[in-house]
Amino acid sequence: MTSAITFSKLESEVRSYSRAFPTILETARGTELWDSQGRRYLDFLAGAGSLNYGHNNPIIKQALLDYIMSDAITHSLDLQTVAKERFLRVFNELLLEPRGLDYVLQFTGPTGTNSVEAAFKIARKVTGRTTIVNFTNGFHGVSMGALALTCNSYHRAGAGIPLMGSFTVPYDGYFGPHVDTMDYFEKMIEDPSSGLDHPAAVVVETVQGEGGLNAASMEWLQRLRAITEKHGIVLIIDDIQSGCGRTGTFFSFEPADIKPDIVTLSKSISGFGLPFALVLIKRDLDKWKPGEHNGTFRGNNHAFVTAATALETYWSNDDFAASVRAKGEHLGKRLQEMVDRFDSHIVEVRGRGMMRGIRLVDPDRAANVSKRAFEMGLIIERSGPHDEVIKCLMPLTIPDAHLDEGLDILSNALAAEFAEGAA
Repeated sequence: MTSAITFSKLESEVRSYSRAFPTILETARGTELWDSQGRRYLDFLAGAGSLNYGHNNPIIKQALLDYIMSDAITHSLDLQTVAKERFLRVFNELLLEPRGLDYVLQFTGPTGTNSVEAAFKIARKVTGRTTIVNFTNGFHGVSMGALALTCNSYHRAGAGIPLMGSFTVPYDGYFGPHVDTMDYFEKMIEDPSSGLDHPAAVVVETVQGEGGLNAASMEWLQRLRAITEKHGIVLIIDDIQSGCGRTGTFFSFEPADIKPDIVTLSKSISGFGLPFALVLIKRDLDKWKPGEHNGTFRGNNHAFVTAATALETYWSNDDFAASVRAKGEHLGKRLQEMVDRFDSHIVEVRGRGMMRGIRLVDPDRAANVSKRAFEMGLIIERSGPHDEVIKCLMPLTIPDAHLDEGLDILSNALAAEFAEGAA
């Protein structure tokens, strides 16, 4: 049995990324990947945003190796350990206190959807209400509770039963730049005949990763926060993909100067691609009973070690965030050049910070561009309701030379696609 046949014969049909990028990866460092044949790729996928500090980051890796070699605790449920204490202290001192945020941390099962499930449950518990408002093109996970708030019909169809407990509202810009969708939301809240039961919570991504890199304006987010405060509705920010520095500040909501009631984090919070998820809960909302929400792997001490090391290394001052913002500006300019060059095929640049992409007119052409880029040595995915957005999600630590090399490949893939049979 060859290696390729092993996967097709023994692994479930549910696999997805391996279909778009059909190679067997073997080693990785920083932004670079090598497959089993020794071919090099640049990684503009980064574990769907789980590798903000790159593959095998040497500082974080050494901290993990030292911890493992000391025979320290690996698995601990929610027992107290030295590694957990260090993470809690570092998270509070470097992230919460400087931003005036007073949250308690809940460790859930190890994926983002676990943290989302916990956030929904605690919001419903403390309010005594059931409806949670979500937004068009939002994505919050595919476990049953989170899936009810995920809008993608392809994923929703996999549920097999009706999905309940949600009410969908148009996201910022859904009807174009001249329609403030918060007018709609506020009217629905205040009209007793609107059909919207008073919500327990609202959940929102400030930049919609899987939804196509739609970025909410700061004014829209501020108005959302004001409406939820006025009506006693819990505001949940899903920062699983857009957090951990991806948009140029550690939390994506910082530029809006708002303080959510609950924040969900996963993906890059471990700093090393290890499974780890958190819920940040305002202290007065922490009404859990002991063990009421749990998970066997909520005590991943290896992730506590790598997460604390990442925070100490990159978030003790603003230098790293400033470098991310600078790279984000450069990324935006390079992408805009592609829009200008291929303006009959590319609609616009989307996103902010280092969470940006380009929306193509034709989703099939977007698929072709991603395939061509892969053949040229770049791994880059698509998102959006029709997978029409080519999405740049490279490590935040990417060297400038690799950033431009990858963008050159993308530009060449676009040129190759639109030179052949261009409409």
